[in-house]
Amino acid sequence: MSLDGFPPFISAQLHYLINHFPDKIKVEQVLSGGKTYTGGLDRFTLLIPYCLDYIKWDIIYNAEFPLAPPDIIFGTEDEDFHPLHMTGRVGEGDLKFRNILSDWNYKDPTRLLALIQELRDRYMAYQKKRVGEVDDDRLTFEISTICSREGIEMQISSGAEKPEEVKFAVPLMDMNINKMVHGCPWRHPQKICLQVIYPVGKKYASTPSAPHLKLMSTTELRALFTIEDVKLPSWLDGMCMAEYLPHLEESLQKQVLEAVSLIDIRRHFIEALAPLFGRPLEADPVFCRKATFLASSGSFVFLVHFHISTLFPKQQPALMLQSSQHISPQGIPKKSPLLAEYPWSPRWEASQMAERIFDFLADESLNFKRFCNESQPQH
Repeated sequence: MSLDGFPPFISAQLHYLINHFPDKIKVEQVLSGGKTYTGGLDRFTLLIPYCLDYIKWDIIYNAEFPLAPPDIIFGTEDEDFHPLHMTGRVGEGDLKFRNILSDWNYKDPTRLLALIQELRDRYMAYQKKRVGEVDDDRLTFEISTICSREGIEMQISSGAEKPEEVKFAVPLMDMNINKMVHGCPWRHPQKICLQVIYPVGKKYASTPSAPHLKLMSTTELRALFTIEDVKLPSWLDGMCMAEYLPHLEESLQKQVLEAVSLIDIRRHFIEALAPLFGRPLEADPVFCRKATFLASSGSFVFLVHFHISTLFPKQQPALMLQSSQHISPQGIPKKSPLLAEYPWSPRWEASQMAERIFDFLADESLNFKRFCNESQPQH
C-alpha cells in the first residue's frame, strides 16, 4: 500500500511493520484526526491475522504530539481484553510490555511492530484462557490432547444469530515449503492449517458429531498446490484431533512433495514446445504455470498463451490465442476463448503432447483468423 500522506515517523513505523510482521498484515480506514492540524494522516485500522481470520484494531496516533505512543482500540467483541491487567503480578512479560509504552521512541521504526506483536501474544493468551473456561467436556478433552502442539490458535465466538462455538487453527506439517521451491518468490512462510470448529455444548455425548473441518492455506501457495483439491480423511465416531491429525499430515506431506515434483514435469513440457513453436516470449520460471509463444499461419501472426494447472498432466493446459494484427474498437487485441478441448492423454511423452497441440492449433488458427476478420469493423 502507499504510505503517502503519513508523517515520516508514522510512515517509517508502518513500513517496518508491514515488511517484518511474520504474516501478511493489512491496513484500512486511513484517516486524519486533527481538525486544525494539516500534517497528514495519523490513524488507521490494522487487520491482524489470527486464527485463520483477521482481528481489527484501530491505531490512533496524534501527529501533533509524536512523543506519545498510539492509542489502540480493540474490537467490540473483545471488550474484556485488557492487556495491561492480564495477570495478578508483574512478570517479565508485563515489564516488557510496559517498557514498550513508557520508553516509546517515535524515531525508532521498530516500535509499532514490537507493540503489535506483544499485544497479539497477549490476545492469544486471552483467547486461550476464555476457551479453557468453557463448560464443555468434549472441548476440555480436546484441548488436553493437543496442548503440546506448537502454533495452535483458538478463539471463542458467538453472536445474536448463531450459537457459541470454539475455533481452532492447527498448523500442519513441519515443512519449510519455501525452501522446497527453487527461486521461491514468497516473502512470507507458506502454511497449511486445519480449521476445526466445535459447537459449545454442556454434556459429553456418547458419540459426538464430527466438528466442522476446513483446510486453509496462505494465498500464494495456490501457485504450487491447491488445497481445494484435497479430500479430507473421514472423521470416525469417537475420534479426537490427536488421532485425526497424523493421518491428515501424512497424506498432505505426500501431496505437497508431489506438487513440488510436478514443477519439473511442467518445465519439461514447456521445453518440449520450443522445437515446434520456437523459444517462448514469456514463461513462468519458478512454478512453470504460464508460457507464451509466437506462432503463425501463413501471413497471420498470433500469440499462444499456455495456462498450465497444478494438476498437469492429469489436466491438460488451457490455451488462448491472441492476434497481433486485429484490435477491438476498445483498443484491445482480439483473443480467443480458453481452449481446453483437444486430443490429450496424461500418459503421452512431453514431445507427443507438444506435437498434438501443434497439430490442433494448425486447424484452430484458421478458425481464429476467420473470427478476427469477421469481427473487424468495416471502413
